[in-house]
Amino acid sequence: MTETPVSDLTAPRDGVVPVVDRIQPLLAWCEAAESAPAEPVAVDAERASSYRYSSRAYLVQLRTEAAGTVLIDPLAFTMPSTLLTLLGEREWVLHAAGQDLPSLAELGMRPASLFDTELAARLLGMERVGLGAVVEDTLALHLAKEHSAADWSKRPLPSGWLTYAALDVEVLVEVRDVLESRLRDAGKDEWARQEFEYERVRDHGPTRSSSWRGLHGLGGLRTPKQLAAAREMWLRRDEIAGGEDLSPHRVIKDRDIVAAAKEAPRGREAFDRALPAKLRKKDIWWQAARSGLDLPAAHLPDRNERSYPPPHKLWSKKYPAVWDRYQEVRTAVGERAEDLEMPPENLLQPALLRQWVWENEQVPEEAAVETALLELGARPWQAEQAAPVVHRALTEQA
Repeated sequence: MTETPVSDLTAPRDGVVPVVDRIQPLLAWCEAAESAPAEPVAVDAERASSYRYSSRAYLVQLRTEAAGTVLIDPLAFTMPSTLLTLLGEREWVLHAAGQDLPSLAELGMRPASLFDTELAARLLGMERVGLGAVVEDTLALHLAKEHSAADWSKRPLPSGWLTYAALDVEVLVEVRDVLESRLRDAGKDEWARQEFEYERVRDHGPTRSSSWRGLHGLGGLRTPKQLAAAREMWLRRDEIAGGEDLSPHRVIKDRDIVAAAKEAPRGREAFDRALPAKLRKKDIWWQAARSGLDLPAAHLPDRNERSYPPPHKLWSKKYPAVWDRYQEVRTAVGERAEDLEMPPENLLQPALLRQWVWENEQVPEEAAVETALLELGARPWQAEQAAPVVHRALTEQA
């Protein structure tokens, strides 16, 4: 079979439009879009997560066939009700919707329904699910993708960045149409509908870790005093980052917090040696660490934070029977996912499966397995596909 040649799409077909920073041009775009009320709208947002503490959108890209592309500066004005109403009545087409929906919701933008091209690609078992790869697979077009980690809070935005931003929505609806057809042919269109609706309505939670326990490398700290020093440094960093709207790692990196906290019980000199030179003269870090070191024993953090269920990495040693059950059902779900040509985590989220295993020492009836999976948050199609293999695996083990 001859492969379809791939063409480069280096610029929007109608040219790059200027950033809209006034209400009137945006209302004109809305009027053009309203002329075709059934059309879905391609949606994307650019943030500056590597540079800023907030998860706000610094550029919003929209496109419909009737109105073309609009690039909106959300810092310039409050989103008009005309736009919010229009978007609230349309299907949105996004890639990796979970990344953009929270920042768009902050602007009052919420979809009536959505189609997630990344989720669709996962359900179809595509090997690569990044936007560029999906566009290439579905439309034989190669997109330029060089500005994804840029500081989108910068003003004015360079023209090259605007080209990149416009291309993100240029062909999204065309990609949707191809993927929708493939889902229908594979008998997965209802599964996709359930996944898209779950993504639309679910609580996406905080965009940054809300706990110092998320520090990378924290496992290297062995004593409660070291942990207390790290916790207080994390809290101080979070306060500074939030106040100055800086990405936390631009204030002090995780590895530097952990390295310094490890040495903190040995005193200021050892603490300073563990920090980069530019941070050694900043008393704020030693003061934060010292406040942790000086806590009474009853207020020091527990090295093994109690969680529910306990971390599955401990199961093989502390809970061998649970571990054996987990191995059986994980293998069974993985094999079923392979049969369905999708990643196992899209058939059933690993955390959900682990919680079910932890809570079910006895083997319930298959219908009870399905009900329990639904109660834990599985979508109906997931419970329907996973319950029989989970039940069978544990029945055979017993």
